Amino acid sequence: MSTDLSSASVPQFYRQLFDACSNDGQPILPEVYQNLLTKCKLSTAQIEKIYNLIKPSSEGINRTNFYKTLALIAWSQQGKQLSDKLFENCTEKEYPTPEINDVAQMRNLKIQLYKKQGLNTFSYCSIIKRDSINVHLVPEKKGLILKYSEYIVTSERFNTKVTRRYNDFVALKELLLNRFPYRLVPSLPPKKIVSDAHFLESRRRALQRWLTLVCRHPVISQDPIMIFFLVEQGSDFQHRIKDVFGRVPDEFTTSDIAATAKELLPPEYSQMAVNSQNIRTLVNVIGKMKHLTEENVERCNSSGRDFDELINQIKILSTLNIERAQNSIENWGDMQKGLDIMSREMPILSNKLNQHGYLQQNEVCERLGLLLDILVAHKDLCERLEKGLHHDHAAALSKLLSMKKRKIQGVIRGTDAESVEHLESKMLTQENVITNMELRADFSLYCVHMETQLVYAYLETLADIMKNLMNLQIKSHFELHDIWNRVQTSVQPFFRCDNFNGDVLNNN
Repeated sequence: MSTDLSSASVPQFYRQLFDACSNDGQPILPEVYQNLLTKCKLSTAQIEKIYNLIKPSSEGINRTNFYKTLALIAWSQQGKQLSDKLFENCTEKEYPTPEINDVAQMRNLKIQLYKKQGLNTFSYCSIIKRDSINVHLVPEKKGLILKYSEYIVTSERFNTKVTRRYNDFVALKELLLNRFPYRLVPSLPPKKIVSDAHFLESRRRALQRWLTLVCRHPVISQDPIMIFFLVEQGSDFQHRIKDVFGRVPDEFTTSDIAATAKELLPPEYSQMAVNSQNIRTLVNVIGKMKHLTEENVERCNSSGRDFDELINQIKILSTLNIERAQNSIENWGDMQKGLDIMSREMPILSNKLNQHGYLQQNEVCERLGLLLDILVAHKDLCERLEKGLHHDHAAALSKLLSMKKRKIQGVIRGTDAESVEHLESKMLTQENVITNMELRADFSLYCVHMETQLVYAYLETLADIMKNLMNLQIKSHFELHDIWNRVQTSVQPFFRCDNFNGDVLNNN
């Protein structure tokens, strides 16, 4: 169904019902959607017609299709024939409001499903399906004073390609920390005034890991801030994204489960402390593994460079003109032929070593880096929570007071556009929740609990990383062995040393 909701305004009831049925703006679960339709006193034929017009996804119903569903329900209750043309021909100032009973039951069903299924807990296979991110470095450009780098960011989810600078990533991170103080927001790679090619490539890889983690986060990835970053074109981006989202309240302030988070916490709080300590241990272990595998990559690259230099020296020997009068050197001509063959066949060794280093960097080091980034982000989150909960609470109250005095200008643009005024309205309805410090503490613990489950989902990748490490090492040794065998077979006829037994170093 492609019709836009643009010919009339959306009633406040639509927004309130979506908040009741959705989990923090995420698509509404099919079970909750079906429960909604059963509350509307519609015939089976009418429900089937709505299904055919909306074409619900198995992953859930987004905001726009939910609003369209409510309009269709209202028109069905009015006895109208359902079709797309109802939206096109709507002359009312506001879409009709349907009669729906027992909204509380739908809200309770959502909470029960949420507790049962753990909407924020996914397998790694589900996580990677959310998006595929690539960050490519473009050649340095000269600014007024210094050179600067730009990055081409592509998103498979939105089929977009945008240009971003490092400071744009910094602006995004600041906004995410303000919006999601109790979620995993990893650290960005450092900035460096004077940089070389190695640093720029290392930072590019780190930025790609960082953006991949936030774009695959079950909650953060759905926020309009992320959508804006991935799709918005134009210059001066870091200032524009701050202008649009700089005053958006934090997640607790607008969360549908802020008042009931305690009910979603695990019964054993002690396990949360154990999990935190386990993750601290994992940070140390995975960090050392990443360091050791990166050193192995550097050894491969260094060996490749050493072989290139060795080949150069062999070439010199193969062309060295020693006069025939030096009869004490037997078979010098044959030796030079063998050396010439070696100098032509050995470059494949350095190429293979460089190739193995590249593969190990991407299939082992980068994946360990991604795992380490999310582990460190969890450790930082726990430390941030211990230090900053009261500060977050004070900041939220300040925003509430400021919001009461003046309107926040701007519109949050996303897949389903929603104005800042709607968030303001939501804050006012939840004022009693926002001002309750105990509820904020419960909500923060709930978020940490869910983020811990997310970290463990990423830990599932460790088996695949180790398998890649073993396969690459086996492949490397076999290929190098085969190359040396070929070189040896090729030069053997020219390296005849019948009178030399090879025992020069044997003093016995």
